[in-house]
Amino acid sequence: MQTYKAPLNDMKFILEDFLNSGTSNFLLKESELEIEDFNFILEEASKFCEEILLPLNQSGDKEGCTFDNGIVTTPQGFKDAYKKFVENGWQSAALDKKYGGQGLPYIFNVFFDEMITSSNMGFGNYPGLTGNAFEAINKSASEELKKLYLPKMATGEWTGTMNLTEPQCGTDLGLSKAMASPQKDGSYKLTGTKIFITGGEQDLSENIIHLVLARTPGAPKGIKGISLFLVPKVIPNRDGLLGERNSLACGSIEDKMGIKSSSTCVMHYNDAKSWIVGDLHKGMKAMFIMMNGARLMVGVQGLGMSEVSYQSALYYAKERLQGRSLSGPKNPEIAADPIIVHPDVRKNLLKMKALNEGIRGLISFTALQVDVAKVENDKYKRQRADDWVALMTPVIKAFSTDVGSESANLAVQIYGGHGFIKDHGVEQFVRDARIAQLYEGTNGIQALDFVGRKLPMHNGRLLKSFFHLVKEYIEENAFNYNLKENMPHLMKSFGRLQQTTNFLASKGLYDPEEGAGPSTDYLKMFALTSLGYIWVRYIDIANKKMNDDPKGFYKAKIATGEYFLKKVLPETGSLMSSILSGAKSYTKYENEYFESSFN
Repeated sequence: MQTYKAPLNDMKFILEDFLNSGTSNFLLKESELEIEDFNFILEEASKFCEEILLPLNQSGDKEGCTFDNGIVTTPQGFKDAYKKFVENGWQSAALDKKYGGQGLPYIFNVFFDEMITSSNMGFGNYPGLTGNAFEAINKSASEELKKLYLPKMATGEWTGTMNLTEPQCGTDLGLSKAMASPQKDGSYKLTGTKIFITGGEQDLSENIIHLVLARTPGAPKGIKGISLFLVPKVIPNRDGLLGERNSLACGSIEDKMGIKSSSTCVMHYNDAKSWIVGDLHKGMKAMFIMMNGARLMVGVQGLGMSEVSYQSALYYAKERLQGRSLSGPKNPEIAADPIIVHPDVRKNLLKMKALNEGIRGLISFTALQVDVAKVENDKYKRQRADDWVALMTPVIKAFSTDVGSESANLAVQIYGGHGFIKDHGVEQFVRDARIAQLYEGTNGIQALDFVGRKLPMHNGRLLKSFFHLVKEYIEENAFNYNLKENMPHLMKSFGRLQQTTNFLASKGLYDPEEGAGPSTDYLKMFALTSLGYIWVRYIDIANKKMNDDPKGFYKAKIATGEYFLKKVLPETGSLMSSILSGAKSYTKYENEYFESSFN
């Protein structure tokens, strides 16, 4: 069965122990919160997810969204759930106070998005994209547009979307054909078709605010000619009240593999009235604000799917009786032992748990840097925070969603044949988790961005900052008794990462394919090493807290970390071997060879 309880103990550990360097407390003070207030809000958020959203997950998947002559209806119960979501103020929680938000630190969004995804990923796409659209408008639009649109988006009365993809272009947005023509009143008339638009049409909100990439007449070719436009479904009057319907329509919704309760729309714009966001021909700069936020959100979705997969598999492993422990019966009074006694089941469960807790720390540390970059006055500290977020965004998006998909499949494996049928609900996790590896830029694209753009950016400044952080930590803790058995694992993987980085940098100078070819392996290697750094810090913290551990939380943290360092982190060795062997075995492979076995 689909089982989920928000991992509040781990979230509190991250906030109070792992991130408690003074910075996190400062950010809470900025929001006029004490740590107790923040924890209370998290507890209330968890109740909403567990009691309202989780019960709708399987039914929403079974029913899906329906389409009838341009009208999209969400599954039964979704409209009431969204109404409660809005009335409770959840949409506004981490948004700018100036336009109706509550101004909570971004890390709240990360924790809450994880809870929402674990409970109901399809539902979460509607408010998640609204928050990202809010940020893009807030940072790039005119004050007039911000005052008119953002307050209603902050409450959730109006939702937001992002419109990038067209039938002929996905990642290569320079091929976009949508056209926006300027009008005398300063607005534009926008015409074109966009596909794969999440929440492009739905019955949850009274208005939908579309952010659409389009060209203007005479614009430069390629990506340099793209501008960003705000296109409301219903055009508001100056007083904020809804006016006339805009000339746009949903042509159809996609019949998808997963997230069936999230409407994925084909949108047609036919001289739709629109307004430019940001500067002319600078649309990608404005849209990247939304895209980068969305990519972090998708990374959180990967974690959320991995967490609910883990918890559901753990529940089943403790309940399902099958066979006996190889070391002798653990429950001789009953016919068989629960399958959690079997080594392979335990290994799979522990892999999910270790990855989840490590990724949660990496995402949270990155979320903290998002907040630091907003409030820090020191330009060098602000730059370091921005650099960290830029570097880690593709890593989090790609690695976390790969783990989400892997964990969903491991859950099915633990359930056995019962996982393959729909009754228990874990096969839904496999279908839902898969999209996170694809949208907001496939994970292959994330790896190319990471190796091709982020690593050399600013003469390697972003990467050097990460290397310096880890190297400094290793040196400072060289004689830390608590880490004497664990630090060598991090040191070995960190050394491998440095050697592999130098290899890729030198190869890429004379052959771009040699640099780009192993990019997915390199991103995974980088992610695992990053988690190794997180886990060593966790273990050090837990050892110092062992005298106050009545429920064994810190003891469990140490044991989980030791598993990760000994059993998961060593994969960096095989990844290094693969990368150092070069890319020619596939980049120089003749195209006709692909068909040699059947042509």
